[in-house]
Amino acid sequence: MDLTAFDPIGLAPLLVAPAVGSWLGVLIRRLPRGTPVALARSRCEACGTALGPLELVPLLSWLWLRGRCHHCRAPIDRFHVGIELAAVGVAAWAVWVAGDDTMRAWLGSGLGWTLLALAWIDLEWLILPDVLTLPLLLGGLAATWLAAPEALGDAALGAALGWLVFASVAAGYRALRGRDGLGGGDAKLLAAAGAWLGWQALPQVMLLAAVAALGVAGTLRLARGRAFAGMKLAFGPWLALATWLVWLYGDLPD
Repeated sequence: MDLTAFDPIGLAPLLVAPAVGSWLGVLIRRLPRGTPVALARSRCEACGTALGPLELVPLLSWLWLRGRCHHCRAPIDRFHVGIELAAVGVAAWAVWVAGDDTMRAWLGSGLGWTLLALAWIDLEWLILPDVLTLPLLLGGLAATWLAAPEALGDAALGAALGWLVFASVAAGYRALRGRDGLGGGDAKLLAAAGAWLGWQALPQVMLLAAVAALGVAGTLRLARGRAFAGMKLAFGPWLALATWLVWLYGDLPD
């Protein structure tokens, strides 16, 4: 692909991606714990020393410090550089697929970054916070209105059906098994997917997510044997991945 065809503004997500990844790292670590996200100073997780500006430059600080705290020399959790690199990867993927469509590059990056945070939190904590899923739903409606106003009705219907379908499945599972198998956060995430993609894409999103989740579950069962019994598995990451793929590429081949 000829990179000269890109609008420089459309490439900007790549420039801000490391900073976004740093912010996502704070969000992922603090939000599930209920600790302040915006106001609290960043500190070394080993010695508790407040970090200075030069220690907070995304990616570069980790390289400069050689992966260790400047104060106590304890190893810096690779999670931080990992989430920053993941945010760059999301932006690069979105920009590449969007081509010269600047709006789609920005919308795709924003969607991908939010889904990345939700997937990571769900993997670690088995929760999908309302403070992320509900704004994502509203963002999907707003993005549809900006990019394709004529599809706003489909997006609104997709949000409603996404929640209703998943909530119904969760209620049925609870009635049959006597316990919760799917969380309310999953229903809200599927509603957000419907807002971004329209109701027509929901069956494909669900199919892709289910196939991915079953594949992971089967692999874990083979690897862990009896230890797999009773394990709780997050569905949100696969729902996020499916939403992301369908957003990037539209209707995928059956």
